[in-house]
Amino acid sequence: MTLHPKVIDLTLGRVERLLAILGNPERRLPPVIHIAGTNGKGSTQAMIRAGLEAAGDRVHAYTSPHLARFHERIRLAGDLISEPALTALLDECVTANGPDEITFFEITTCAAFAAFARTPADWTLLEVGLGGRLDATNVVADPRLTIITPVSLDHQAFLGDTVAAIAGEKAGIIKRGVPVIVGPQTDAGLAVIEAKAARMGAAVLAFGQHWHVSEDRGRLIFQDESGLLDLPLPNLPGPHQIQNAGAAIAALRALGRDEAACEAAVTRAVWPARMQRLRHGPLVDAAPSVELWLDGGHNPAGGEAIAATLARMSARETHLICGMLNTKDVTGYMQPLAPHVTRLHAVTIPGEKNTLPAEVTRDAARAAGIDAATAPSVADALATIAAHAPEARVLICGSLYLAGTVLRENG
Repeated sequence: MTLHPKVIDLTLGRVERLLAILGNPERRLPPVIHIAGTNGKGSTQAMIRAGLEAAGDRVHAYTSPHLARFHERIRLAGDLISEPALTALLDECVTANGPDEITFFEITTCAAFAAFARTPADWTLLEVGLGGRLDATNVVADPRLTIITPVSLDHQAFLGDTVAAIAGEKAGIIKRGVPVIVGPQTDAGLAVIEAKAARMGAAVLAFGQHWHVSEDRGRLIFQDESGLLDLPLPNLPGPHQIQNAGAAIAALRALGRDEAACEAAVTRAVWPARMQRLRHGPLVDAAPSVELWLDGGHNPAGGEAIAATLARMSARETHLICGMLNTKDVTGYMQPLAPHVTRLHAVTIPGEKNTLPAEVTRDAARAAGIDAATAPSVADALATIAAHAPEARVLICGSLYLAGTVLRENG
């Protein structure tokens, strides 16, 4: 197989060609819920899956990127695909593709569709990899539901340099006559999404118009035309998870699910590296008095979400161990965090060719008003913090790739 020389090259032609050779498995999937957006796609998907599975449904799920191990991307009827099964599927797809160019994500998506088509289930949850309109997942002609979570600036080199342009790419998943759940958006982004939905005859169920979600006295309050739900707060921490929960509940209600499914969505969802408290493992054992957290957010909206979460936590000296990619808006990510952070310890992400050198991350942090230094590794940074501030709160952050490295190292 000749992998396409570009890691990212947005088009559907290569995927459609390989899927045709494989017998078009994308036409034989259990009913599809397709999710696009800049932030919150994975958390929203995890909540929908929790709600559907609580009702006894079997759910396929496709996500990216993986954190610790590649097979995390494909979940078959509730369980992660086995590594031998995934290897066999990828071999099959490589053989079918022959000498033609194809990207890594495209061939993985084809393998996922083949697995989903061959394994009985009640639902298929598809998370867009990048954008929407030309993403490899966007070959499903008739999903049951589409969802667009909040759209903000990220991946501008591929999707456009305004929120409206990026929203246009995300809105590419909207299909004729298929309802679309829309999370909180800027006015410019919402206008683009609504215009596309109108052209496609797709009913819009938008936050602030058709459904509302908020926190009130330690409870999550959701309201739509079917009535009001008074639910526990999401078990995924952070105020931004309120809006993700709202989109998930709106989706479950659109599918006719009851209050029990909606409660399960917010109380049973599991989604690693999203303000995840690390309580066990070698890193925790090495600094047992430190309160250790992990988050993979990596763009300005991610920085704002982390800042809002830290602002609501109990007062405690807070240190960041941060590694980022050179494709991200590092300053935009850092600025919201500055008021909440005592010190940042910059690291280079091991084994990642697009990593930002620790020195550059340190300098960006200082420019954002954060006291910062470099460290050779996460473990070294943690040891330094534990020696000087043994009761500190420590958040490892800046990249899903760094988060994956940490989860592997921490067992």
